[in-house]
Amino acid sequence: MNVEIFIPCFIDQIYPQTAFNTIKLLKKAGCNVVYNPKQTCCGQPAYNAGFWDEAKKIGLKFLGDFSEDCYIVSPSASCTGMIKNGYDDLFTNSTAHNRCRNIQSNIYELSDFLVNVLKKDYFGAELVGTAVYHDSCSALRECKIKEEPRKLLAQVGGLDVVPMRDQETCCGFGDTFAVKFEGISAEMAEQKVQNAMAVKADYIISTDSSCLLQLQGYIDKHQLPIKTKHIADVLTSGWANI
Repeated sequence: MNVEIFIPCFIDQIYPQTAFNTIKLLKKAGCNVVYNPKQTCCGQPAYNAGFWDEAKKIGLKFLGDFSEDCYIVSPSASCTGMIKNGYDDLFTNSTAHNRCRNIQSNIYELSDFLVNVLKKDYFGAELVGTAVYHDSCSALRECKIKEEPRKLLAQVGGLDVVPMRDQETCCGFGDTFAVKFEGISAEMAEQKVQNAMAVKADYIISTDSSCLLQLQGYIDKHQLPIKTKHIADVLTSGWANI
């Protein structure tokens, strides 16, 4: 199966190893991974800030960078949600309408693709410790992803995933929200991290690197004994032990 991958800006610039681990994971699942080095942004920052004309220009480039007849997988529910939902505002009844709809039907967030398309949940990963899973707003509300990451994490050797208070509450990042409302954003991050520490978690795991950046920033500032991890990095942990 040929699979095109879309690597979001956050991962490309800040967490490149997550991109490489996504490729490793898809290859282990039996996919032939195709990467177009000309790809850039999906347009979400401009869209969320209200600059829809600029977002449309970026979105048109995205639609031209990917195929209409191939699965597209991204290690980001946020960007996947933008394409599946935000592009309705940008391209409905436009000249790109049909191409947009085809690509929208083909794009998947990583955990959704592994569980619901490939029907795979075991990859031989090992990570010893206790973890909580953070439901990102985009994964839960835009992509309707909830059980898929948990099914994958349940198969990771040595990892105990436990519930925490306010599991589905926002981490406070919210794109430009974190800049415009810094105080509120910081308080929301603090609440999420403290809830994770209350159940003695070693890790906070999520599908979205933007959420993890937000939470890791609070963790680093206060030098707390807890780490954030993208699900792709967790699912490729411990392979040397196989």
